Amino acid sequence: MTEMETGYHYQLMRRAIDLIDSDAGRDMALEDIAREMNMSPAHFQRIFSRWAGVSPKRYQQWLALDHAKALLKERHTTLETADRVGLSGSGRLHDLFVRWEAMSPGDYAKGGEGLEILWGWFESPFGPALIMGTERGICGIGFAAEAGFEETMADMLGRWPNATFVEDVSALKPLADQAFPKSGKATAKLFLIGAPFQIKVWEALLTIPTGQVTTYSDIARVIGHPKAVRAVGTAVGRNPISWLIPCHRALRKSGGLGGYHWGLPVKRTMLAWEAAETA
Repeated sequence: MTEMETGYHYQLMRRAIDLIDSDAGRDMALEDIAREMNMSPAHFQRIFSRWAGVSPKRYQQWLALDHAKALLKERHTTLETADRVGLSGSGRLHDLFVRWEAMSPGDYAKGGEGLEILWGWFESPFGPALIMGTERGICGIGFAAEAGFEETMADMLGRWPNATFVEDVSALKPLADQAFPKSGKATAKLFLIGAPFQIKVWEALLTIPTGQVTTYSDIARVIGHPKAVRAVGTAVGRNPISWLIPCHRALRKSGGLGGYHWGLPVKRTMLAWEAAETA
């Protein structure tokens, strides 16, 4: 699959989203937006609605920057009441059917030594996705729409410097289909490779339901380190399995989006996508 093929849908929608999200675009009629996309209104409406699940104008409401503040006010989960599972547990986490296990701290300290990690590029709703996995499950997902292919690859390879990496798209395709299904909910088997503190943070992220958000301070409190908000933010940013471990649902206490490792446009798109799904 070429870069053009994997990036086409997201880039097309990104152009439309940028236009819809602009000051001028907020008052533009569907016909005018479609003309800017070099499409007929009917074709553009059909393509956009198939991608987002809602009309362009409806999507714009959820894409607005103040949507994060509205989420924090109306759909804020404090995590204390969320179902929790142990590091070796399994269960239904939010609306993802996820089974997961974590690498031991000792093995993590070796930087992936002796571990074979398969990798491949796949199309996702959020642009080209680099998926990495082992026989124990998906261990990495990165997005290249904003960061670029080379930077995304270098970023993911650098996380486990002593591992052996092998390109194998065919072997990873079943995992990619589970992570980004054509229909229905995602299912996944995850293999978390991180330090113990990071894994606690990622475990907390897994309890946030789709369409809801939490704050970095809430995560710090629920993992037993209420003063470690900055460290939590760093661990959120180092989440290796973006989307399936929903770090995009973590916001600042003020309602600001905070950062996102693969680019804030991707984070905003993910939040709007989920709002459309749960509407």
